[in-house]
Amino acid sequence: MTDATELLRRTRDLLAAHPPATTGRTDFLKARFDAGLAWVHYPEGLGGLDAPRSLQGVVDTALAEAGAPDNDPRRIGIGLGMAAPTILAYGTEEQKRRFLRPLWVGEEVWCQLFSEPGAGSDLAALGTRAVREGDTWVVNGQKVWTSSAHVARWAILIARTDPDLPKHRGITYFLCDMTDPGVEVRPLRQITGEAEFNEVFLTDVRIPDAHRLGEVGDGWKVAQTTLNNERVAIGGARIPREGGMIGPVSRTWRERPELRSHDLHQRLLDLWVDAEVARLTGERLRQQLVAGQPGPEGSGMKLAFARLNQAISGLEVELLGEEGLLYGDWTMRRPEHVDFTGRDAGYRYLRSKGNSIEGGTSEVLLNIVAERVLGLPSEPRNDKDVAWKDLAR
Repeated sequence: MTDATELLRRTRDLLAAHPPATTGRTDFLKARFDAGLAWVHYPEGLGGLDAPRSLQGVVDTALAEAGAPDNDPRRIGIGLGMAAPTILAYGTEEQKRRFLRPLWVGEEVWCQLFSEPGAGSDLAALGTRAVREGDTWVVNGQKVWTSSAHVARWAILIARTDPDLPKHRGITYFLCDMTDPGVEVRPLRQITGEAEFNEVFLTDVRIPDAHRLGEVGDGWKVAQTTLNNERVAIGGARIPREGGMIGPVSRTWRERPELRSHDLHQRLLDLWVDAEVARLTGERLRQQLVAGQPGPEGSGMKLAFARLNQAISGLEVELLGEEGLLYGDWTMRRPEHVDFTGRDAGYRYLRSKGNSIEGGTSEVLLNIVAERVLGLPSEPRNDKDVAWKDLAR
């Protein structure tokens, strides 16, 4: 088994053969992937060395200290956190070798075509149709709340392939080329003024069967891998102490003593402790990932992430008083990545409102935690055995 010593040796060899100061960014990232130092727990030949996942930090720290470039993970977060683990779990060898390297390097950005206007929290009710014609699937429908669709080359897509089956069955998972004819992306302007989200219209989009992920009709099972990883990616990202939303308000408290009050101090302390608990819980969750795929615990992390962000950003606006009511820039823009903590306090307050919707609504996540973590009785589901085509819509 590859250990920390071996990883450090391979890292030194990479730096010697491709000095960051004289090697182009993309060339360095490709060399890193080929050396198995991209995600060390992945198989050899696919960016990894079959090493323990916990050793990734050894490589990352050594490369950062040497001034090596990273792969801009915020820009390609959907690919790294959702598409890659799903392709690894269900893709063919050809699919893995075709998609994982340009995904990790950042040459190809990914987006997620799951939610629909009539199928968000109840995702299994989706109505986008995929009809097979020989070795091709013809897809028609509409997706919504699609982050980064305006910059994405590829999308992970679920569509209904058999309307005669109950809604959780008869769904198939595809890899969709966003540059294909029939794919139209329209911006959705948000309360922040920007449009990181989009709606996507699919009109007679032809997807080769070679870009199907998993078996026909197994799309819901495949999608669970994506969704579980998505919640970990959103709510369980590795951050330093006072990272994330708690950082800016803590700095403001220290640097602006004239804003302080006893009441706000106590509330800030409570939220600081909650944020630290969430951070350490995230570390434990990532340690559990070493043993396998993420489970329902990621839903609890994402739930805490949303609640904390909204409470902390609300406190920050209150702390700033009239200054907190200012909003610096409502210019329409289409950013390349989601930024939960950027810009000013007003932006953070408004952007955090979406945290309880994206990646699974808080209500859905509460159900998941109740049923799959606490073992409580599930809610009645009277439609689980009804054919999708017979459901009221």
